[in-house]
Amino acid sequence: MSMYRLILRSLRRTSTSNHTPLFASQSLTSDPIHFQPRHQSLPSFTPDRSFAFSSAEEAAAERRRRKRRLRIEPPLNALRRDPNAPRPRPDPNAPRLPDSTSALVGPRLNLHNRVQSLIRAGDLDAASAVARHSVFSNTRPTVFTCNAIMAAMYRAQRYDDAVALFQFFYNQSNIVPNVVSYNVCINTHCDAGRVDVGLEMYKHIIENAPFSPSPVTYRHLTKGLIDAGRIGEAMDLLREMLNKGHGADSLVYNNLIAGFLNLENLEKANELFDELKERCLVYDGVVNATFMDWFFKQGREKEAMESYRSLLDKKFNMVPATCNVLIETLLKHGKKTEAWSMFENMLDNHKPPNIQAVNSDTFNIMVNECFRLGQFAEALETFKKGGTKAWSKPFAMDVAGYANIIARCCENGMISEAETLFYELCAKSLNPDVPTHRNLIDAYLKVDRIDDALQMLNRMAESGLRVIPSFSNKVLEIFVKHDKSTECAQILTKLAEKDPKPDVVSYKIVIEALCNEGKLEIARDLLDQMMRFSVGVPPQLREFVVDVFGKAGLGEDIHRVLDMNRLGYATQYSRPLPPQNTTPHFLRPGPQHTIPPQFSSLRPQQTTLPQSSGPGHNQMTSPQYSEPGSQQMTSQQYHGPGHNQMTSPQYSGPGTSPQYSGPGTLPQYSEPGSHQMTSPPYSGPVPQQMASQQISRTGTQQMTSQHYSGPGPQHMGSPQFSGQTTQQLTSPQYTGPASHQMTGPQFSSPQPPQTFSPHFSSPQPQQTFAPHFSSKEPQPAATTEYSGPASQTAEPPYMERWSANQRS
Repeated sequence: MSMYRLILRSLRRTSTSNHTPLFASQSLTSDPIHFQPRHQSLPSFTPDRSFAFSSAEEAAAERRRRKRRLRIEPPLNALRRDPNAPRPRPDPNAPRLPDSTSALVGPRLNLHNRVQSLIRAGDLDAASAVARHSVFSNTRPTVFTCNAIMAAMYRAQRYDDAVALFQFFYNQSNIVPNVVSYNVCINTHCDAGRVDVGLEMYKHIIENAPFSPSPVTYRHLTKGLIDAGRIGEAMDLLREMLNKGHGADSLVYNNLIAGFLNLENLEKANELFDELKERCLVYDGVVNATFMDWFFKQGREKEAMESYRSLLDKKFNMVPATCNVLIETLLKHGKKTEAWSMFENMLDNHKPPNIQAVNSDTFNIMVNECFRLGQFAEALETFKKGGTKAWSKPFAMDVAGYANIIARCCENGMISEAETLFYELCAKSLNPDVPTHRNLIDAYLKVDRIDDALQMLNRMAESGLRVIPSFSNKVLEIFVKHDKSTECAQILTKLAEKDPKPDVVSYKIVIEALCNEGKLEIARDLLDQMMRFSVGVPPQLREFVVDVFGKAGLGEDIHRVLDMNRLGYATQYSRPLPPQNTTPHFLRPGPQHTIPPQFSSLRPQQTTLPQSSGPGHNQMTSPQYSEPGSQQMTSQQYHGPGHNQMTSPQYSGPGTSPQYSGPGTLPQYSEPGSHQMTSPPYSGPVPQQMASQQISRTGTQQMTSQHYSGPGPQHMGSPQFSGQTTQQLTSPQYTGPASHQMTGPQFSSPQPPQTFSPHFSSPQPQQTFAPHFSSKEPQPAATTEYSGPASQTAEPPYMERWSANQRS
């Protein structure tokens, strides 16, 4: 009986659990504390189906939650603008924003790095020129590049140049300044004693700029007002800064505290210090350094050290800049023990990358102190010193730290130690800067180590470092005095590979030394560089080299170099323009031109032009118009024995350029096996040299376009015709070495009107020639003069190929 009841109870419990309503199962499963089954239910043989939600209410709740989240955080595709939708028109009244850091990429980043390298080299004039010239190029400078050169001018105390650059970049060149641009300009005006101008610029920022003044703006203005004796206005500016919502800046308070201390108003200074401590739980320790310096100057050493200890008791994590100011104050007033203790504490706390407790300026302060006391060995030990704690890490010295200690070693005659540090710097894959090279070169020159100095200057040229003109002129004069002009020429060649180019004075020093030593070939190469790089040759240097080269019999060579332009072409002298052509326009040969039917009797007959009686005169005839018993030239020819002429301006070797061949004509390029129509001829005096470069040789066939008459000008004939039988168009034929003629286009009178074209193709395939034809041997770029029957010049390569094809 008990067994029957147990089985029945279990069956009832199973059926109840399988038919539980949906909301009941949700309530049971959702509360695990109250629903704890005492035993396992019997296995169900029906297939179970899993759902994302256990009930419809739960699914509805999830949908509501998702809709609520979408209202708060819309999806990204809802925020994205439709790419097919038209762009909204920009608001012309919206203020323009300055460049962001994303603009400093590609060519603009390269320009920025180039300007920065010139600034680090100390050549501010070249850096300013590069930045200003880039405004008119496709690569305009970013606001960061403009700010860099302005700040460099300010640091060099060239205040007027800094203000002029601000005016040029931002007021004239339409570059939008940022707050750093205004801060640099305000600081420049304040240091130059123009505080009112700085205040006007501050008001301009508030009224017009799309940003607010920064705390740095208030630092510069308060310092300028205090230096001008207007501390009351500086206090008003502090209250204005706080009212505008800016935080309490420690350096602004420090300026005011220092102003009141200089006025012997310690009470007001302490009041401002207490206000700063109320507003800032953690403030800059520079304020304590200001109090310490004033107490030391007043002879109140006890109060000064109390201020120092009170700062240390706060246990602030001070940045290296603040600690450096404290160390300088302690060393300035003879507290060396406390200064070295702080330096060692900074080394122990140095745990990069999380905590940067020391920098290269900290090492420079301590190293310079050792050199000032004459403790050279201790200075080298300090330079390599590290923390003593287990968690501290050694400081990775940068280029600035090495440059400082190398400069101190060179000043004290420790050249061997300076060389060791220099090679150590190079071994760390760090690039020594320009001041480091200059210091070593000066140290070498002081001890007459000319070769080492020359090697260091050569290393600067190979590294692409900028050698400023004042320094290069000084060292080049010393090198040429020690007969190192050849090495100096090599260095100038390396420096000329990058912009900016070497100075004109540098070239002048080396070229004059080379000419005095008789090394004219090297001097000529340097002059060629000056012309190609558009450096310019001053008149004094030009007269000097012309005189020297003229005495050596190289006057023509040096004139060719000095008259060369930057593209490597010699200066071309223009010839007089030809007179207007009187031939009717419908009879002039031209592209796709047909003789009208009413002038069908005036069809041209191909006749050979009068040839020179001398041997080897080869010409290619052009279309002539003649009548019986009358022979006139339609173009002018030069009659001379052994003289070959070219029809049109042709490129016959490197260094030549297309020449002008008459009004309305274009440069023509001769091709093998092709006939070209003559361009409009002209008559007039025959120049000694042809404007287009002509290369002739006995036995070669050349085409004539503009022909020059020999003894006197030949007049152009009027349109002529002939009823004689004409010949068909023939292709070029090679008939012999003595007298070769190539017949041009010939026309027959019974034939219908034919169309003129500037080029008649021969059965040989046409070839396209580049503007410069290369030959086996380089040909000079000068024009060829007529020299009589014995004149033999190189044959153009395309004529050689045509002759070879004809012979084959």
